[in-house]
Amino acid sequence: MIDLYTWGTPNGRKVSIMLEECGLDYAVHPIDIGKDEQFQDHFLAISPNNKIPAIVDRDNNNQSVFESGAILIYLAEKTGKFLPKEPAKRIAAFEWLMWQMGGVGPMLGQVHHFLRFNPGKAPYAEERYHKEGLRLYGVAEKRLAANEWLAGDEYTIADIASWPWFSRFEWHDVNFDGLPNFKRWYNAVAARPGVKRGYDVPARGQEIPTIP
Repeated sequence: MIDLYTWGTPNGRKVSIMLEECGLDYAVHPIDIGKDEQFQDHFLAISPNNKIPAIVDRDNNNQSVFESGAILIYLAEKTGKFLPKEPAKRIAAFEWLMWQMGGVGPMLGQVHHFLRFNPGKAPYAEERYHKEGLRLYGVAEKRLAANEWLAGDEYTIADIASWPWFSRFEWHDVNFDGLPNFKRWYNAVAARPGVKRGYDVPARGQEIPTIP
């Protein structure tokens, strides 16, 4: 059994989706970041950066793991799923996971901050981060024009990491007319049963947005 400490954010959804995709038993412990519950001592003991998500693996001497990318790698290695063993494919999965961790998450997070929650306060920042967000969509489109999935011909932790950030596309002011391969990928991930189950964790009645 795995204890999952999480909230309904892109980073949180990465891990609940991974747990569902791997078929692992887990117990959900909501950490309401709107109420600053991430600063409580019991949570800081397993996530010293006071960020969700975090896990505790009861089956492995109560091993705790924080940082969503590290958790995905841990669960992939624990189960042998969604991380190729062949060296070149494994490196590709790590490359595109790091692309999400270092680019998609931080940059789209700034898009959310400036364009959705603070519009009109910082025009320069709005333009800068919106432009960078659209560039990342373009990077994904180019990659997916030549590959079925981000890391190549296999669905991996790179897709699981990236998709939840793009699932907030309604906040990104993006035109999908020039992104047919991205759209195909996004909807393919959204249709997976494990993704559907893992999206609304903790259960708050949230539905996956689909690209028509």
